[in-house]
Amino acid sequence: MLARSKAGHDTGKVYVIIDIDDTYVYLADGSIRTLDRLKKKKKKHVQIICKEHDVTAADDVAIKRILKEWNREEKKQEE
Repeated sequence: MLARSKAGHDTGKVYVIIDIDDTYVYLADGSIRTLDRLKKKKKKHVQIICKEHDVTAADDVAIKRILKEWNREEKKQEE
């Protein structure tokens, strides 16, 4: 799934949710936040975007591609 950050210095940025536990979600964007360096963010600080993707076998390139497609779709909706 995708998530948009609602709080912090990265407000508005879209990430791919890699893992979830009781309090936190672990996010990746493929460039700065890779699978080796996930961003840990509280659940209340992200807005879930109901667009599911299979990220079980995804690597950083696949995550970048998912986010690029999302940005392209979002721009089309704005026009």
